[in-house]
Amino acid sequence: MKADILKPSRQTILREAKDYVMIAVGMILYGIGWTVFLLPNDITTGGVPGIASIVYWATGFPVQYTYFSINFFLLLLALKLLGLKFCIKTIFGVFTLTFFLSVIQQLTSGVALLKDQPFMACVIGASFCGGGIGVAFCANGSTGGTDIIAAIINKYRDITLGRVILICDMIIITSSYFVLKDWEKVVYGFATLYICSFVLDQVVNSARQSVQFFIISGKYEEIGRHINEYPHRGVTIINATGFYTGKEVKMMFVLAKKRESTIIFRLIKDIDPNAFVSQSAVIGVYGEGFDHIKVK
Repeated sequence: MKADILKPSRQTILREAKDYVMIAVGMILYGIGWTVFLLPNDITTGGVPGIASIVYWATGFPVQYTYFSINFFLLLLALKLLGLKFCIKTIFGVFTLTFFLSVIQQLTSGVALLKDQPFMACVIGASFCGGGIGVAFCANGSTGGTDIIAAIINKYRDITLGRVILICDMIIITSSYFVLKDWEKVVYGFATLYICSFVLDQVVNSARQSVQFFIISGKYEEIGRHINEYPHRGVTIINATGFYTGKEVKMMFVLAKKRESTIIFRLIKDIDPNAFVSQSAVIGVYGEGFDHIKVK
């Protein structure tokens, strides 16, 4: 009996498998943005990839080896402060990105995209990188490097991930001038950093956006039971009175993720098409099933 309790459920296994797939997708996106658009155009990225790029331009040493070596030590820090679960997924992300960096560079060898259009290379490359990091963070993973530092700070302080990475990476991008000897490339590096941070926040915040519902229906018990079952959200019943009619009604209060709105609307329509429904966006929801409370 005890072994059955400790054994992970099928749903948990599927969720973990989905996380690893999403992390792999994020690493592929990041690898494409970095090695296809940014690195060939001498545009610096932030964090460990930025350091690896600078080392590559200065010595020709492959970026994947520098990236992996530095992350090895940062992963020890992640294991201590962020826990084994985060570290395992970060290790997976680092190994996956290291592998795909070699694969992508081999597949794109001799291909120079947007060689004479550094601004477009900056925008597209940064979008790929920011999107890749965002996808990895949504799956509780990381590309390593300053992402680990950002995740540590975000765990204890209510500061956006993109802002932390933005602050951490400014020195690295500025230092690229000593190798490239071109302030224009440094400016492109800052533009890359800004776009990457913006896209990262958009991806992460869109996954965390929440909404609230007020639902008035005579079939509140059936609607509430279905919301409890799927999308597995809590329902609070509030006793209310119509001012004009004086009739007592039951009003349901529901908090859910924005992506679950369609599911809730569909089941309400199937059960009671005449239900009165109010939906509104909320700035933040903290508690079980949502974000954790973070205060200084």
